[in-house]
Amino acid sequence: MKEDFEMTDLGLMRYFLGLQVKQTKGEIFINQEKYCEDLLKRFNMKNCNPVATPALLNEKLSTNDGAPKVDASSYRSLVGSLIYLTNTKPDILYVVSIVSRFMSNPSKLHYGAAKQILRYLQGTKSMGIKYTTEEDNALSGYTDSDWAGCITKAFQDMSSL
Repeated sequence: MKEDFEMTDLGLMRYFLGLQVKQTKGEIFINQEKYCEDLLKRFNMKNCNPVATPALLNEKLSTNDGAPKVDASSYRSLVGSLIYLTNTKPDILYVVSIVSRFMSNPSKLHYGAAKQILRYLQGTKSMGIKYTTEEDNALSGYTDSDWAGCITKAFQDMSSL
């Protein structure tokens, strides 16, 4: 390609669109540690105590929870940032999908659930995804569909499809 196009070799990629990339022989590790730190700082959670799980156990969020409403713009900004983090943190994917359901009319309970994710990120911000070379690969898939535990009627109705 260098013969046809003017190019400059910048070496191995280290940072791209908020993703930190570390390449060694036989493996590539990507994470978003700096993005996590910036996100925690932006939402005044830089010095928060980390928690072990991204969601409270047995917490059921609903649209009509009776809690006071919060600024939807700030909530959408937080949830959008969390969605971008799922590129390298699949462990928060499920709970981020839950809090994203309430972006049009969030309450304090929804905002608290999103901040729980930030507290989880405080303790796991250096974690990411490691890709290694392998000879024998096997594709496995798992699912855990809990429509019966959902308290939002719209999602319960989908279970009958």
